[in-house]
Amino acid sequence: MTLDEAQELFEALVREEVEFVVIGAIAMAAQGLPRATQDLDLFVAPHLRNLQALKRALRDLFDDPNVAQIDPEELMADYPAVEYVPPAGRFSVDILTRLGEAFSWEDVVGESDDLTLGSLVVRVAKPQLLYRMKKDTVRPQDWADAARIREAFDLEDP
Repeated sequence: MTLDEAQELFEALVREEVEFVVIGAIAMAAQGLPRATQDLDLFVAPHLRNLQALKRALRDLFDDPNVAQIDPEELMADYPAVEYVPPAGRFSVDILTRLGEAFSWEDVVGESDDLTLGSLVVRVAKPQLLYRMKKDTVRPQDWADAARIREAFDLEDP
C-alpha cells in the first residue's frame, strides 16, 4: 500500500466522520517505524451509524458495489473483523471492531493519539499498544514488529 493510497482512504473516512484508529504497519510507519505492507488495519467504533459511515466512505472512494457485502450487524456481533479488497486489488483494508477478548474499541481509542498525516489529523495507536497487540501473536512478522517497537521506544514487558 502506498502512502498516497492510505492518504486517500483517510480523507474519505474523515470526510464521512468515521471514528477509527489506525493500527498495524501503517500505524508503525506513522510512529516512525516504516515497513512494507499490503494492507491497512483499521479499528473502528462498533456503532451502527459509524459502520454505515465507513461503508459510505469506501463506496464513494472506490465506487465498488461489493462494499454492500460489509455487514455492520456482523461487525457489532460475533464477527468483529472483515477484510475489504478494493477493485484494483493492490491492497486490502482489515476492518476490526474488537480483537477477541484482548482489545475492544474502548481499549484501542484510549491508547491512541491524534497525529498529523499529510494534511489530515488521524487517530493512531500509541507504540505501547502496538507492542502489546503484536508481541503475543502467532505471526513471525508480528514478533519482528514487536521487537522493533520495543527497542525504538525503550518499552518493557509489563
